[in-house]
Amino acid sequence: MALSALSPPPPSLTTYSASASLPELFHSTVSNLSFPPTRYPNNVSTNTSTNSRPDYSKWRTHVSFFPAFFNNKTKNAESIKLQLLEAIAPLDRGAEATPEDQQRVDQIARKLEAVNPTKEPLKSSLLNGKWELIYTTSKSILQTQRPKLLRSRTNYQAIDSDRLRAQNMESWPFFNQVTADLIPLSARKVAVKFDYFKIGGLIPVKAPERARGELEITYLDVELRVSRGDKGNLFILKMVDPLYEIPS
Repeated sequence: MALSALSPPPPSLTTYSASASLPELFHSTVSNLSFPPTRYPNNVSTNTSTNSRPDYSKWRTHVSFFPAFFNNKTKNAESIKLQLLEAIAPLDRGAEATPEDQQRVDQIARKLEAVNPTKEPLKSSLLNGKWELIYTTSKSILQTQRPKLLRSRTNYQAIDSDRLRAQNMESWPFFNQVTADLIPLSARKVAVKFDYFKIGGLIPVKAPERARGELEITYLDVELRVSRGDKGNLFILKMVDPLYEIPS
């Protein structure tokens, strides 16, 4: 389960839920200029005779292949990200999503996961900071059982991979928070053990022992994170503050 999904309400409290443009290329044409032949080892010359010219075309092909490959992969990821953001934009973070909407978003998310540039996210500094939840399938976070006026407007999640700590935060109207320890299970998956709730962001309440779960980070770059929880929920978050630090 993703961290956002693992914020069960504290005992007897039901109000809490977890939380190109490319540079232009200028080509200058040099014409009507002649240069003396440049001498290379083994008497290879740069004169204009096609027959006597060294053929570097194969070498150039091999040199340029890898940059082109990675550039295409990056462009593909950006294109998929755009599709994903367009798909979730009208869904009110998932609260207005139909089963068909959820299926479409999941399919696009899986395409993005396939081009994940960060294979070991728990070892990446890109993970650290404060993230805003922009889409989820978790009903407990979306609070769809409540009137809209009583739903959290925004949910945030902060992660500190160096200290192995996480913090979930709600905005208006309740401002609840919860903190957790992270236990690495692999380079991209953690077990989560919540320790303290803060009701209204102020009143500490010890989390029950059952407040546990797992989080797998399936896509991570400088601005977007996709996570999947151990109950099958999907979470998509955008970076809002890479310098944010979880309070000790």
